Order: sequence, then structure tokens, then C-alpha cells
Amino acid sequence: MFDRLEDLLIRFEEIMGELNEPTVANNQERFRMLMKEQSDLTPIVEAYKEYKKCKQDVDDSIVMLEEETDSDMKEMLKEELAGAKKRIEELEQELKILLLPKDPNDDKNVIVEIRAGAGGDEAALFAAEIYRMYVHYAESHRWKIETMNVDEIGIGGMKEVNFMITGQGAYSKLKYESGVHRVQRVPETESGGRIHTSTITVAVMPEVEEVDVVIDEKDIRIDVMRASGNGGQCVNTTDSAVRLTHYPTGIVVYSQTEKSQLQNKAKAFALLRAKLYDIEQQKAHDAEAELRRSQIGTGDRSEKIRTYNFPQGRVTDHRINLTLYKLDKIMDGDIQEIIDACIAADQAAKLAKMNEN
Repeated sequence: MFDRLEDLLIRFEEIMGELNEPTVANNQERFRMLMKEQSDLTPIVEAYKEYKKCKQDVDDSIVMLEEETDSDMKEMLKEELAGAKKRIEELEQELKILLLPKDPNDDKNVIVEIRAGAGGDEAALFAAEIYRMYVHYAESHRWKIETMNVDEIGIGGMKEVNFMITGQGAYSKLKYESGVHRVQRVPETESGGRIHTSTITVAVMPEVEEVDVVIDEKDIRIDVMRASGNGGQCVNTTDSAVRLTHYPTGIVVYSQTEKSQLQNKAKAFALLRAKLYDIEQQKAHDAEAELRRSQIGTGDRSEKIRTYNFPQGRVTDHRINLTLYKLDKIMDGDIQEIIDACIAADQAAKLAKMNEN
């Protein structure tokens, strides 16, 4: 590990030197690439420099302890030595985590798909609430939210909604939200006060560039039509909605949120690319079953990742055995504690696997 850290430290210094060269400053593409590499290496280099300083502090304290005769000074040196040793242990763990292989999609924007599963109208209402939860979470990070397609029901629910979140590190945080979310509560339409259980499915997919997923025109059918539902004065008077059918996979995507047919077509293709990329990712992950996260499924209650229990005001994430009694705040977008816990559990699993090897 330390040989690698020394190599990264040398590389970091090379980058800093190169960034100061006038020829690099004039080459925007090269400059951006170096700035990105510098940004990625900075936390590792800073932690390693602190580690080396703590190691030196330990060595210095040991030498001074051997030479010191004053008892009070010796006690102070012992405290400093203990503190430095403790910090070294912490930094070693931090460095192991920082050196874990990075998900190449972590810096990408995301496309999120939410679908109502078991539970009828109640599932659709919950889908709309989870959509708003993610919107509020994105807004708290000052990320941009763009709806791609929505299939609403008359009472304020959503059978399905697709939307894009644009922002630095969006995928790195939201990727843990993929799976089945279960809600337990008494529906407003329930006169007997019985608790109902409903499910929705969430899929979080990285935005994919055209060069990453090539779609053959022969494999696609493009249909244009008039949009339905609410969307402004022009929405039902022009053929602006676009539906794409991908023959090899049977995937059908639909976009109608824009007044322009070209804009809807671009959104539909972005969603299709994300879905095709997700299929390839699933195939790759299936080879390592223990690392496979549950993606969008059937909406069946058995494949849940999280339960939202309204009568008890609690949310439980079943993958990491985390239960929080702040359901109102979570439904308002305060999900960072859950995401942080998922990231920590993921890192711990990867470290354990690395230690096995």
C-alpha cells in the first residue's frame, strides 16, 4: 500500500508542476484532465502527508522520552505519543478506503425511474411522495432536476416517473437507492383504519454518453404523437411526444414533457441509453453476486430494500439494519444519514474482500 502511496505522491507533484507550465494552460482539454486528476488525488495525498508527519512525531517522541528526565515532561510526551499512534491507526483506515477502486460512474449525472408496484392507487401515491423526496434531496445539494416522463393518476399519484438529476457526484450518492421500497400505513380511503402495505420500485442509472452505448437505427422504432395530460396550452395540439421501441430488448421509453419534438426525442434517447447500459452493468455484476445491488424489479414485497412505517414514524433500511425514527424529515428529503450508512457498509464490505485476497 505504501509503495503505491509514494507513487501517487510523485504523480501528484508531477501534475502540480505540469499545471504551472504555460503550454498546458493554453491546452484546455489537457488542463481539465490534469485538474480532474489533481482533484482525485488531493484527499489521498493530504491524508498520506499527515500519516507521514504522525509517524515522524512518534519517532521524535520516542527519542525524546529516552532522553527526558523530568517526570511531568515525560507524561506529556507519553500523551503526545499515544495521540499520534491513535491518529496513525485512523489514517491507515482512511487511506485504505481512499485507495479502494472507484466506481467509474460516480461522477456522472443520474436518471431515476420510479414505478408503482403492489398496492394500486396507494402505491402510485407513495411513488409520487418518493419522487418529491428525491427532488428535495437534490435541491438541498443544488442539483438540477429535469422530468423526462410521468404517468400520473387523478388523485395526485404517479404510476411511473422518469427524471434526470444533474450534479457533481449525483450517482455516487443516489446509486444506493435502487431497489424496492415498501410503505406501511393507513390509506386515506381506508374507513376501517387498517394498515396497508404497498411497494414501489426505484432504479438509479448513470447518464450515458452516446459513445458509451451505440444504438443501431435499425433496432429502433420512433413514434411521434400528441402528448396527454397536463403540460401547458400546446401539449395536446402538436405531435411533440416521442416513443422509442428497442426491438432487441423490447424496451419502450416515452417522453412528452417538452413542447419540442426534438427535445423529447433527445430525452427519450438519453433514457434508452441509460436502460441499455444498466442491462450491461447487471450482466457484469451478476458474475459477483455478493456485490449485486437490487435493481428495479417486479414490485413484489419480497425484494424490499427499505420500509417506511408511517404509524410508528420509522424508516428501516434492511440491507444495513438501520432504523431511524424521523420519517417526516426523511420524506422531506433528509436521506443523507441513510446514504452515508450505505456508503460506509459498502466500503467495509470492499475492505473485507480486499483483506481476504
